[in-house]
Amino acid sequence: MKIGELARRTAVSERSLRYYEEQGLLVSTRTPSGHRTYPERAVDRVIRIQELFAAGLCSGKIAELLPCMRDEDGGPSEAATPWLVADLRRQRARIDEQIAELMRTREILDDVIVVASGGSSGAAAEGGMETAEPAPSRRQGVSAT
Repeated sequence: MKIGELARRTAVSERSLRYYEEQGLLVSTRTPSGHRTYPERAVDRVIRIQELFAAGLCSGKIAELLPCMRDEDGGPSEAATPWLVADLRRQRARIDEQIAELMRTREILDDVIVVASGGSSGAAAEGGMETAEPAPSRRQGVSAT
């Protein structure tokens, strides 16, 4: 398939696809006239690349990781190494920390919304905010200004 079709099928810009090639994340062949063509499996590869970028990995880390993953399901291939597993655990811990921080930020925003609306914590629930199980608070040093 040509680059335009791959872009449409993956909702990724042609410019991004060219960048993925420059970074060694994606491979194309060229027609005699110089146009890029991609195999069908490139769709899965691009989706996997997008997922890894969304998880906060840089292109260099993704380049290390992709040879160790199957494109079809994202599972590990035989090329996965113990070193890679350890590195991925570190990446996962970093993502967990980001999630925890976002949950703390959301809790603070929920409190501000409740106060600003002149309501109580019941008002937060009416506004669609989750209040049943708040995230652990880290309010020391946090100001409302």
